[in-house]
Amino acid sequence: MKVVIQRVSSASVTIDNKIVADIQKGLLVLVGIEDLDNQEDSKWLASKIANIRIFGDENDVMNLSIAAIDGDIIVVSQFTLHASTKKGNRPSYIKASKPEIAISLYENFVLQLETELGKKVQTGVFGADMKVLLLNDGPVTIVIDSKNRE
Repeated sequence: MKVVIQRVSSASVTIDNKIVADIQKGLLVLVGIEDLDNQEDSKWLASKIANIRIFGDENDVMNLSIAAIDGDIIVVSQFTLHASTKKGNRPSYIKASKPEIAISLYENFVLQLETELGKKVQTGVFGADMKVLLLNDGPVTIVIDSKNRE
């Protein structure tokens, strides 16, 4: 699994002109799933995201986690994170899982994150055409791949 974590002052997801997710201070997490991913990847990433210290403390040093600031999270599925651009100019998405595999792992990832945080996590709608609006705070943007746990 691959995620892009963005620290936000606000974020929302709109589908068919209807806002389906809306947060203030917190994280927008874009998640891409490939066939090699499993429940262990989901659990590891959820723990990493819940505990990563990217929010400022009283000295404005990035020392606090999302839980420590009682922030919110929106998770959005994004198969394009697994785009291959090695050949030509048209990205290939062959590594991205098909919905029949990815949906259950995506849902499990959201549940794992909710368990880690002890609160509800908002989401987009898997596979929908979504409009994602965010105000990146910092900007702070971090990419984590569960297959590269260095």
